[in-house]
Amino acid sequence: MAAVSTDVDVLPVEGNERLDDFLNVLWTVYAGDSAWVPPLLIERKGSLSPKEPFFRHAEWQGWVAYRSGKPVGRISAQIDRLYLERYPDRTGYFGMLDAIDDVAVFAALFAKAEAWLREKGMQRLVGPFNLGINQEVGMLVEGYDTPAYFLMGHARPWFHDQVKALGFAGCQDMLAYLLPTRYQDNPRIARLRQRLARKVSIRQLDRRRKDEELEVLRSIFNDAWSENWGFVPFTQEEFAAIGSMLLMLLPRDFVLIAETEGEPVGFIVLVPNLNEVIGDLNGRLFPFGWIKLLWRLKVKFPTTARVPLMGVRKRLHNTPLGPGIATMLIEELGQSASRAGVHTNELSWILDSNEGMRSIIERIGGVVSKRYRMYEKPL
Repeated sequence: MAAVSTDVDVLPVEGNERLDDFLNVLWTVYAGDSAWVPPLLIERKGSLSPKEPFFRHAEWQGWVAYRSGKPVGRISAQIDRLYLERYPDRTGYFGMLDAIDDVAVFAALFAKAEAWLREKGMQRLVGPFNLGINQEVGMLVEGYDTPAYFLMGHARPWFHDQVKALGFAGCQDMLAYLLPTRYQDNPRIARLRQRLARKVSIRQLDRRRKDEELEVLRSIFNDAWSENWGFVPFTQEEFAAIGSMLLMLLPRDFVLIAETEGEPVGFIVLVPNLNEVIGDLNGRLFPFGWIKLLWRLKVKFPTTARVPLMGVRKRLHNTPLGPGIATMLIEELGQSASRAGVHTNELSWILDSNEGMRSIIERIGGVVSKRYRMYEKPL
């Protein structure tokens, strides 16, 4: 039974004021949850810096809920101008939602977020986004008992009920699949791959031309995903920042590009599951956590990994070449992962409605491990 309290104060995050409470309230909300992996606080604080490229086209406001002076919940509201340019429906976002099981806390947090968005002319609320569509999205609604992979969200079971009670309805589900790096090949897919081998070549990203190569990946991604739910294109600055960060973590063969007749038409990225090795750092790299992290990445590489970015050019989606390229990339990446000692890959987020990609993944042994949900509500 959810607690009901009336002594709830909700205060805004302004500059650095209350930012520590906004970040640290997670330790209260997830106390006793063995599946929760504390995020690295230095990374989380950096993601909210005004210098982040996301804030070149978006604005946000965060709030912290207090009961008896103790932080017990948080929420954010965002407006993405790139979204509004593409979809003139006056939609604002909510995100960074974490709170104890208390009706009044959830109601007070959403009251602040909704009022802020109404004041700015928004007429619809969708979320959770942490903070935009190309970052962490969705609320976990199935799969609470296992830790999330790196840069994937976790939640407590009561979040869903509390949000529904406030008038929200689900509007899009997304799935995480687990796939062994060594899987039982599907004969039909194997034959397709063999036929396409003469037309398609797979290569590694050329790090000597990092900026140019990242721009190639961005172009493919923005084209491949352009008709997906809620799509907002990556800006050049955003993709360069994410790419530079990821390339510091990745072996050379964890970023692969597919080409036909010398033209890049698809790509895939595999990221080591840092959540496997940071759990006991309790969110802190200093004074000695960074030494442990570096040692683990160099000496004891994670045995799990995640595919956060993948795409095949849109014009190929409804041709045999499209799924063929996707399966070739997944297979080649599996070999890369296996060489690094990775035994399981997560493919996420996959739209529940993306039957083509779901069929490819399930034919080669992928199993749904988690379900994430987006919610909407008129303002």
